[in-house]
Amino acid sequence: MKITPSLNKPVVSPVAPVRQGGNVASASSGASGKSPVDLSSTARHLSSLENGDNDIDMAKVQQIRDAIAAGQLKVNPERIADSLLSSARELLK
Repeated sequence: MKITPSLNKPVVSPVAPVRQGGNVASASSGASGKSPVDLSSTARHLSSLENGDNDIDMAKVQQIRDAIAAGQLKVNPERIADSLLSSARELLK
């Protein structure tokens, strides 16, 4: 299995249409052409994650590749199962 960073990032339009009284208007419409936007803390956090620079620890990936190549990678199936169950429990909350 080859691990490489993903270059397929979703494209998001910076200005989405906004419905106003049944009509579709631009989100940037207004007297000055710009409307103030107040983002929630969750939206700000998601926006900070968008750049993708922190997605993959390439040093850790290289360590794993080297361990696989040398036949030294030790897999602990109990730990994997416990983590998977824990993750599923969190999603069900």
